[in-house]
Amino acid sequence: MTDVAEEIPFDKKQDYDRESEILKVLGHPIRLKIVAGLMSQSCNVKKIWECLGLPQATVSQHLALLKNKDIITGRREGVEVFYQVTSPEAKRIVGAIFHGEINCR
Repeated sequence: MTDVAEEIPFDKKQDYDRESEILKVLGHPIRLKIVAGLMSQSCNVKKIWECLGLPQATVSQHLALLKNKDIITGRREGVEVFYQVTSPEAKRIVGAIFHGEINCR
């Protein structure tokens, strides 16, 4: 019989701090929904709060936190800012959770 610890491939060189921080931020359902929605397309704040059915101020607070943690970035087009997921770690984590089953149209 083999030891269970030998069967789990832990990468001792991998730094899990960044992934842990992202998991903490994505632990809030609204932020998880925002990031999941932004995985398939960039959106402006108005589209995000319309899709979520939440007040603009609430969505803006969550977007600010996601930006501060370098999970998303904003791109200005005229008077609008379009957000997109730029963190490869967040893309991996959310992609593993939803397997491409995300849509807000």
